[in-house]
Amino acid sequence: MSFATLPDLVLEPMVRAALLEDLGTYGDVTTRAVIPAETTYDAAINAREPGVVSGMQVAEIAFRLVDPALRVDTLIPDGSVVKPGDRLMTIKGKAASILSGERVALNFAGRLSGIATKTAAFVAETRGTATRITCTRKTTPGLRMVEKQAVLHGGGFNHRYSLSDAILIKDNHIAAAGGIKAVLDAARAVASHMMKVEIEVDTLDQLAEVLEVGGADVVLLDNMDTPTLSKAVAMVAGRVVLEASGNMTLGRIAEVSASGVDYISSGALTHSAQTLDLGLDF
Repeated sequence: MSFATLPDLVLEPMVRAALLEDLGTYGDVTTRAVIPAETTYDAAINAREPGVVSGMQVAEIAFRLVDPALRVDTLIPDGSVVKPGDRLMTIKGKAASILSGERVALNFAGRLSGIATKTAAFVAETRGTATRITCTRKTTPGLRMVEKQAVLHGGGFNHRYSLSDAILIKDNHIAAAGGIKAVLDAARAVASHMMKVEIEVDTLDQLAEVLEVGGADVVLLDNMDTPTLSKAVAMVAGRVVLEASGNMTLGRIAEVSASGVDYISSGALTHSAQTLDLGLDF
């Protein structure tokens, strides 16, 4: 499957910041001390365990920012399933440049591939249903853009990118604003025709009130057990989009998707993904 890529221009500031952090105040002193400046080498990024790849575009940017003269070729693109031993990328040119960009490239690629791999595992549990897996805003500060892209590479979908994308009324909003009717009336008064309104509920009684008041496009069913989710689906009967969230572990996904909810959101896709083991070899 092919994926639309973000422009390099958008990603470069993030990668540049990571390189500046890693190179410190005086650059790669180890490489400068032991590797003659004229030494050239061929290197490759290889998969050491199975998974779904993400971050190849970011890794390319890292090497090219260090040295535009490096020849970088991605052999297996983002979104691909890989097995141990698969060669993902080759890098040719000055050994010093390759070594100076190695860690940042691998940090991004391993982290993002871990997210894509975890997402793919969640998505696999929804087979045979119409339920979609989506991420949350529980992302690494500064890396949200690429972490959400990694979710797409794993076959998932993105929730709102930021607080400005949509109105999502949570329990604290309801408590502070005076109840469900008050928040929905206020939200609809300011929402444009392009902005969705979602509201979080914890009980079926709250869901019934939301349906009675009206004004919500999406209802987030928070921390409900699976039988309660099934009852919520029956109550709604397609009138609003339903998103199940809270304690959505991999082991629950199949039964929750079978309940008929439209979306399952999980912060674990990004905050608890294990880095995929990738290595750079000369």
